[in-house]
Amino acid sequence: MQKILSLIDRLLHFLLITTVLLLIIPVSLQIFSRFTELIPRYMWTEEMSRFFFVWLIMLGATLGVRERLHFDVDFLPELSPRATHVLLRLSQTAMLVFSVVILYWGIEFTKFGWNQTSELAEMPMWWIFIALPVFCGLFLCWITSSIRVTSAKVLTRGP
Repeated sequence: MQKILSLIDRLLHFLLITTVLLLIIPVSLQIFSRFTELIPRYMWTEEMSRFFFVWLIMLGATLGVRERLHFDVDFLPELSPRATHVLLRLSQTAMLVFSVVILYWGIEFTKFGWNQTSELAEMPMWWIFIALPVFCGLFLCWITSSIRVTSAKVLTRGP
């Protein structure tokens, strides 16, 4: 399982870098067309940059969850190890339920937009809509992995 997660992690890093590089192209075209007369003003560049930006956010958020870079709010006083473990389990369960709900509605949203095309670039809208179910599916992988790691630590050391 760890090999698969490691492979997905490397693939996500590659896709994130590729998305940033691809985002540079339409944004640069848009900037150069506004300030120079060397190239025509392309309308599709704004739409494409939005699409790449959505994918960039989803891929980056997925890696943020994987590497536990999301923020934590500490508002409870120092608790016992057992209480800390129970709160960790509760938060992991809440995140798991949340991602299952968002995955379901993301799939429904993708189905809704399956036959739509974007106005300017005339791209299939499912290319952008599918970012949400992909994000939630990967989120589920990382949360499940985190729960397994936490369970293994508890079994070896106790709560």
